[in-house]
Amino acid sequence: MEQRVEFVLRALRTENFRALCQEYGISSKTGYKWQERFLRLGLSGMEEESRRPHSHAEQLGERELCAIIRLKMAHPRWGPRKIRELYMRRHGEGASESSFKRVLERAGLTEKRKRRRMVVEGGRLSSGRKAQAVNEVWTVDFKGWWKIKEARCEPLSVRDEYSRYVLELRKLEDGRSQTVQRSFERLFERHGLPGAIRSDNGSPFASVQTLHGLSRLSAWWVALGIDLERGRAGCPQDNAAHERFHRDVSIELEGLGEETQEGLDLWRQEFNYERPHEALQMRCPGEVYQNSTRPYQGTPQELIYPGMAARQVDKNGSMCWQDQKLFLSRSLAGWSVGLKNAGGQFIEVWFARLLLGHIDQNNGSFLRADIPPQAASEQGFLAADAA
Repeated sequence: MEQRVEFVLRALRTENFRALCQEYGISSKTGYKWQERFLRLGLSGMEEESRRPHSHAEQLGERELCAIIRLKMAHPRWGPRKIRELYMRRHGEGASESSFKRVLERAGLTEKRKRRRMVVEGGRLSSGRKAQAVNEVWTVDFKGWWKIKEARCEPLSVRDEYSRYVLELRKLEDGRSQTVQRSFERLFERHGLPGAIRSDNGSPFASVQTLHGLSRLSAWWVALGIDLERGRAGCPQDNAAHERFHRDVSIELEGLGEETQEGLDLWRQEFNYERPHEALQMRCPGEVYQNSTRPYQGTPQELIYPGMAARQVDKNGSMCWQDQKLFLSRSLAGWSVGLKNAGGQFIEVWFARLLLGHIDQNNGSFLRADIPPQAASEQGFLAADAA
């Protein structure tokens, strides 16, 4: 203390404050702090201050403690940071995050997370686009089903990747393409069109046996101008955020035996407008999400290919070229494709903005764009495939 008093008395007279701080072996920030405390409190300000927090869990009143516990019981999967954020939204102020953590730990309402080794994997088959804005990428999947009595619940879930906003959590009568497409039509009418949709390789989103993995549903997305994002087959970690979301659904809905659409809607409302998200600076998804600026105008009657020759794909998935049929994909039945001269012996075949492959004019074969030429030759894809 004597050294501090000596320092501040000299500091009031010195013209080189920084040099004085160096003489006493302290930073300028510490020197100014001592001087300010001396001017404000006198000699008592030179005493060592307690490092004990101004507020902690033991100083919280019974009302505050009960309110914290009630919030945690209502949201058992939320951590101290989210609980504190919700408390402050409702009450205007609150103790520190560490105080909330101590309260929940002493009440036995927390569990330590297991640390997992990070596995670095490369070679994604999809482009791996990361959303930088709302509606840039939507993610979609079916939550694994659960059964309550005689009822079975396997909801379709759709999220905006950037804002984490849950666009849909719907119990459908079945998982057929037509049923899922109707659900997406309602979504597009409400929110507009996204830039891309990320899915796994399962039905009805994709088909591993078809050209570019196109299913009837994903072909419809492409026709609307939506890009396709897919993870690797059998690798749910490629859509990790959506899988993490499904874990919340599993614990908070499946674990409670909830299977009604009303229950799913209430949970979605809470997730979007009450649950703060750390990646959003503790904002709720509903505070970040906005509808797309690309309106949905219904399914196009026909696709336009400027500067290309158009060909219709028949019900068997084939198109006519020079009096022969080239098989493309049954998922494209009813749509048109565009033919563009690529120079030399090849003609490009396009579906909307997606390059399907090339026609070799020398032998009339179709070379798929999603299979390397050598592999295509080995699998017999180079020969014309009559439907």
